[in-house]
Amino acid sequence: MTAQVARSVGCAEDDILVCSTGVIGRFLPREKLADGIPTAFRRLATSPDVFREAATAMMTTDTFPKLVTRSRTLAGAKITMSGVAKGAAMIAPNMATMLSILMTDAPLTADEAAALLKHAVDRSFNCISVDGHMSTSDTVLLLSANTRNLGPLGSSDQSELQQMLDEASMELAQAVIRDAEGASHFVTLDVRGLCTREEAFRIGKAIADSPLVKTAIAGGDPNWGRIISAAGYAGVKLREEDMTLRLNGILLYKSGAPVEFNAGDVSRSMRTNRDTHIELELALFRALHPCV
Repeated sequence: MTAQVARSVGCAEDDILVCSTGVIGRFLPREKLADGIPTAFRRLATSPDVFREAATAMMTTDTFPKLVTRSRTLAGAKITMSGVAKGAAMIAPNMATMLSILMTDAPLTADEAAALLKHAVDRSFNCISVDGHMSTSDTVLLLSANTRNLGPLGSSDQSELQQMLDEASMELAQAVIRDAEGASHFVTLDVRGLCTREEAFRIGKAIADSPLVKTAIAGGDPNWGRIISAAGYAGVKLREEDMTLRLNGILLYKSGAPVEFNAGDVSRSMRTNRDTHIELELALFRALHPCV
């Protein structure tokens, strides 16, 4: 497969990177691939329409193509960051059953690209969850081609490029979640007030992966106990009185104790809005246990 593509485009076989999803354990249809590669090669082009066609061709159970483009002036030149992704199920933090290819014309070494990509993936694709099931074939690639013959980027331009990559990755990751198979809600989960991002991530992951939290949201049930208990078993040092919880902006639990709220109003906000926002604050923890 790689040899056939390499002959078509005029490069070495190990310059071709293969991505695939599908039914686990089934071999790829080699004959169909052999017939399709020349057809795909003849359609290579640089237009926006062809970019969308490529994103569409990646789709399996996806219902819409996922693509993004960002541009900024770096080192005196217009630099572009573009990306495509596919994915709709077997989605869990630590990536998901998804493929994503991000491309830029910024000059990057392999080490620079790896560092930029890890930062972006940790804040995007590794922060999404649908069914809590990881895949055997997750792939995200960052390809850099210095087509403008620029010199190495300075630290300020590198920071700008990192922001572009972060934004593109987050947009693609959110598109995967919005297209999740069988999903009735798009849930944003914010955990604040801890000493490290890793601690916040562990709590967020425990809540996001909880089947009971998911069923409560799907059923419009403002059951704060399921969220608080998931945070409690995440393996992060905290106390009940450290936690304050809001759901769709409505206070349900404050400093370790439930508060009075109109359950009907909260349930209605969950049923009538696809977007659901969970906010867990641990500000008291930080106040009593200063980070060192």
